[in-house]
Parts: sequence; structure tokens; C-alpha cells
Amino acid sequence: MAITEQQPASSQPELKRVMGPKLLLLFIIGDILGTGIYALTGQVAAEVGGAAWLPFLIAFVVATITACSYLELVTKFPQAAGAALYAHKAFGIHFVTFLVCFTVMASGITSASAASGAFASNFAIGFGFEKTPGTLLFIALAFMLLIAAVNLRGVAESVGLNVVLTLIELSGLLLVIFISFFAIFGGQADFSRVVAFETADDKNVFLAISAATSLAFFAMVGFEDSVNMAEETKDPSRIFPKIMLTGLGITAIVYVLVSVVAVAVVPVGELAGNDTPLVTVVQTAAPDFPISALIPFISLFAVANSALINMMMASRLLYGMSKQGVLPPFLSKVLPGRRTPYAAIIFTTVIALGLTSYVSIDPANPIAVLLGGTTSLLLLAVFAVVNVAVLVLRRQPVDHKHFKTPTFLPVVGTIACLYLVLPWTSGRDINQYFIAGILLVLGVVLWAITYIDRRVRGYDRSAVAPPTAEIPTID
Repeated sequence: MAITEQQPASSQPELKRVMGPKLLLLFIIGDILGTGIYALTGQVAAEVGGAAWLPFLIAFVVATITACSYLELVTKFPQAAGAALYAHKAFGIHFVTFLVCFTVMASGITSASAASGAFASNFAIGFGFEKTPGTLLFIALAFMLLIAAVNLRGVAESVGLNVVLTLIELSGLLLVIFISFFAIFGGQADFSRVVAFETADDKNVFLAISAATSLAFFAMVGFEDSVNMAEETKDPSRIFPKIMLTGLGITAIVYVLVSVVAVAVVPVGELAGNDTPLVTVVQTAAPDFPISALIPFISLFAVANSALINMMMASRLLYGMSKQGVLPPFLSKVLPGRRTPYAAIIFTTVIALGLTSYVSIDPANPIAVLLGGTTSLLLLAVFAVVNVAVLVLRRQPVDHKHFKTPTFLPVVGTIACLYLVLPWTSGRDINQYFIAGILLVLGVVLWAITYIDRRVRGYDRSAVAPPTAEIPTID
């Protein structure tokens, strides 16, 4: 069944509105927390030195501006479809809608692949394995296969489970902060490093900040997923603005505190390029404190949960696009017993395994760094579209009250997102564009094959629903 933007009220019952302000807040915080801060703090410090907190703060500002655009759209059109729906309403071009939807899907794969690299590093530390490139690659690939197996079996998510996961992920970051405070009050920290700005020899100040912010933005993504809960939230037009902005604010405070104490406790040289920076911080701050041994395992849990959610999202989006006739039909095949989209799961897993293996060719470039940067590249491009869409959709009034962001914010948001996307201003590794380009070319090829096949077989293209809607219900 293809679900279009709007359906007759009699076609199926509405989703149950179970999420109030507290549960929505925990959902948003839990969605933002994850691989980014656990794995990339050291690399951000490598770009700008001790001022590692600055890129996280800038990323928060850009995310907040874009969040205001999302808030206007989700309160104006409280449907569970996200950026693809907004692009379709604003521009009405099926191919543009498809590109937005496929880009979001691709970001899920790159995010999960980035998590596999962070998982491998923390697994090696937690269980005492030597961190050789071969060992890390084997663990990362085995992890992705395990995620695929869980995904194939079917994961019944609930709001209650999300609360538990959020609290565990947040506890790891709070442990880092509190244990670091013991070192700081004990005179073991050097706060002069926090304001020491250092850049690589071949980068100017603005390019270094841009490169670090482009990477730090990976830690702030996730807030946009909450718009898909609009139909399950009580009075979304009223509570979404305050709760989303509060969630972003809480995570930003935690991230800035973590980056400050990390640099104060551990010299930048030891953080730079470190793919388990928070483990190093805790071990340096309290080497004899027993709880320091828990940090690698908490990190494992955080990145594993992030990978599972992203691979589930990617496979369901691919399945949904196939069901709606914009991708080849084999991707919509469902496992009879478990009722899971096995073809889409296998397809996305193969891509993730390929990405992880490709990035591992260069041991000097950690998986989490390159693929985390690619994730932020893909999503920043989507955010630029959303910021434009909110201005275009001002011409479509609705008959209920909704949040309205000041007009200058989407303009600033569009410019900021494009600035962090373009190669000559963002300071990104060129490989990020290569990976993103390959993924999008793959999507366009699949779309073209499907389009040509339908034309040859005499299908009416106008009858094909755009990929803007909630994915059909499966386990």
C-alpha cells in the first residue's frame, strides 16, 4: 500500500497520540545523542586546537536556526513525513522529492557505518584487543552484520524503550563531565588549553573552523527525526516549538561541557585523531577509578543504538520508495515470517559494508570521521532545501495556529547550510563528496531504471505516489 500525503479519514485509523512534553523531550535528546560526541571530539580538537567547544557551539546555532524552519513546517503540516513532504509541498517536482528522500536514506547508511567504526574502537578497548586496522575492520563488519540480523528479525520500538536508551546514553556523557571535575578540582587540569586556538598548517582560521563545524554538526543531527512523531504527539502545534528548542539547548550544553573538560584534562595532541576520546579523558582524569572501565561499554551501547535506528530508518525508506513505484520492485520484498523488508535490509547492509571497507583502506582516516562528515554533508544539503521550502510554503496558509519563524532565520539557515556544504568554504575532505556522490548516483540510476521500465510497460507516471509519506506498517 502506498500512502500519499493525505488520506481519507475512513482509510485507516489515526495514530495514537501518546507523547506529551516529557516523552517528546526525551525522544529528541535521545535522537541527538550518539556517535558524534563519543567519537569525534578528538578530531574536532585536531582542527581547531583547544577551542574544540567553538565548532560544537556554531553547529548548535546552525541546527537551531534550521530547527525553527522545521518547527514552522511541522506545526503547519503535522504529518509524519519530514523533509520529503515539505519539499514536495513546496516544489511539487517528483524527482526533487525523490532526491530529498533518498539523501535522507543515504545519510542513515553513512551514519550507521560511522557508528561501526566507533563501535570497533570501543569494543577493542573494552575487551582488551589490539587496535590493528585488520582487527578494527573485522569488528566493524561483524557489527554491521549483527545489526542486519537484528533488523531482519524485527525490532519493536516503544517510547518507553527510548526513555531507557536516552538515560543510558546521557549517563555516559555526564560521567565524563563529573569525573573530569574531580581532576579539575584536584589541580590536574589546564584551562589555558581551552582558549588555545591552533589550526593545521595548510588551513586559515575560517577554513579550520568550517571544517571542524562541518564535523561537529554530525553530533547535532537527529532533531529533525522528531517531526516524524507529529501524528503521535499531543497538541503538536503547541508543544513542539518549546520542546524541540529545549532538547537542542540541553544537548548543546552537555556537548560544550564535554568538549571543554576533555581539552582541559587531556592535551590536544593526545585527543587529536583519537577515535575513543572520551575513554581517554576518563582514564586520564581518574586512572584508578573503577567506573572508568564502564565508559567503553556505555559508548558501545550509544553507538550501537544509533546504528540500529539509522539502518532501520534507511531500510524502511528504501522499502517505502519501492512500494510507491519510484525504485525497483525487488526492494519491497518482505520476509513472510517476520514481516521485515529483507531485500531493502540486505541492500542497505551491503552498501554499509562496502563503505566501511572502502574507508578502512586508509588507516590514518578513521571510519567515524570520514563517514560522520559525509552524514553531515548529506543532511546539511537537505536542511538547505527545508530552509528554502519554509519560505515558499508561506504562500500556502492553513486554518490553524502554528509556529512562525522570523523570515531572516531561514535565509540565514540556507546560507549557513550551503556554506558548510560547498567544498571551497567548508574545508571538508574531498572523499566525503566522492562517497555522497556515489550514493546519490546509485539512487538516480535505480530511479531511472524504474522510470524507464514503467514507461515501457505503459504505466501512468502521474499515478505513482511521490515518496513523501510515512512508510507502510511492517514489523
